[in-house]
Amino acid sequence: MTADNQRQTRQGESLIDQPTQTELEAAAFRQLLEHLDQHEVQNIDLMNLAGFCRNCLSKWYLAAAAERGIAIDYETARERVYGMPYSEWKAKRQTPAPGE
Repeated sequence: MTADNQRQTRQGESLIDQPTQTELEAAAFRQLLEHLDQHEVQNIDLMNLAGFCRNCLSKWYLAAAAERGIAIDYETARERVYGMPYSEWKAKRQTPAPGE
């Protein structure tokens, strides 16, 4: 296996091949979504603290699909990130913004 067809990342003494790295990154993404759900973090709080929110994650997911020639729409990407249709998540979990 050459560096041309397999990107590897050095982690201490071990090398992680690209498929394994992708699996690890996907697992971390799923854990992030689960963590956000478990702690009912509001989008406005995410945006204020981290500069991104679930809508950003949805747009990044949509862009990654498009880069791979996979046709999905924004609502499908949002449903993947929110774990349910956005309108349902908003009705169940979104709290009013301060001052509303």
